[in-house]
Amino acid sequence: MSSTTIPTPMKTLIQPNPASKSIILAIVPVPVPKTNSAEHLVRVHAVALTNGELLWLKNFPAPPSLSQGKEPVPCYDMSGVVIKAPSDSPFQPGSEVFARTNYYRTGSGREYTICETSELAFKLKRLSFAQAATVPMSVETAYQALFVHAQLVPVAGAGAKGKRVFITAGSGAVGMWIIQLAKWAGAEVVATASKERLEFVKSLGASEALDYRNSDVRKWIESDEGRKAEVVIDCIGQFTDAWWVVKEGGILISIFQPREGTRPAELQTKNVKDLFFIQEPIGEQAGKVGKLIDEGGFVTAVDSVWPLENFGGAVERMESGKARGKVVIEFVPQD
Repeated sequence: MSSTTIPTPMKTLIQPNPASKSIILAIVPVPVPKTNSAEHLVRVHAVALTNGELLWLKNFPAPPSLSQGKEPVPCYDMSGVVIKAPSDSPFQPGSEVFARTNYYRTGSGREYTICETSELAFKLKRLSFAQAATVPMSVETAYQALFVHAQLVPVAGAGAKGKRVFITAGSGAVGMWIIQLAKWAGAEVVATASKERLEFVKSLGASEALDYRNSDVRKWIESDEGRKAEVVIDCIGQFTDAWWVVKEGGILISIFQPREGTRPAELQTKNVKDLFFIQEPIGEQAGKVGKLIDEGGFVTAVDSVWPLENFGGAVERMESGKARGKVVIEFVPQD
């Protein structure tokens, strides 16, 4: 491992009680990467909060063997600069990186964090650290939904040509990336969103956008069976609507929660693959999309950027339900 001088204590966000969304700022020792491992020490510049993440520890507790003795640190989307690295890593000290750290290992809401080689990607040149921090979890979820589980091919203009993709919550942190990647691969895209976000969804590449509050998706489909889609991805829990849209032989994917018991009894479609998945932190996928972002044509969504000292304001903004994009906390202020 290469090394450089770092301070002994550091500032970190901690969630003391998994049943409470309250987080505090504490001073703790800087973590030390394990010798002869894939671990890197990264100086964190920015982290992004994910909607709902302050309930993860309560709803999805880590096994005792993984959680014992570890501080409950939030924020799994991060960007920063590598300080120490294994000698065989492509991410050597000084590398600007971004990552989604593994939920069962550690969050990155701290001045220094540990990232494994498999989680890391080189930071996008055209994006700030704050912008880059909003990308990994959402992009990796979108990539896995489209190109792993739906088995579309990640080839520009051809990998999904002739396919129709329907997305609920198209203006959300994951939905906006599903739209952009599906469109990039050649699919025709339709998405739901709030009335205020319909034009934004269209600007991302959706050929049609439905107001989820005022649209009857079943009637919309029954009036034209050609509107059905081979791939339906539910990002928010609009399960009944999603079932009506999927074609015979198609796939219905949820990133929200399993859909047991949500299939309408009167639905005639029989042959549908139905699955729920949890995103895996795979930096290679974020890196592939990062190259597309650098080439232009893809947009990120930063709602607001907050200094570490005002982390409470950032949490309040995220919990308000009014954020339009990711809420970011800066550990290293940018010029």
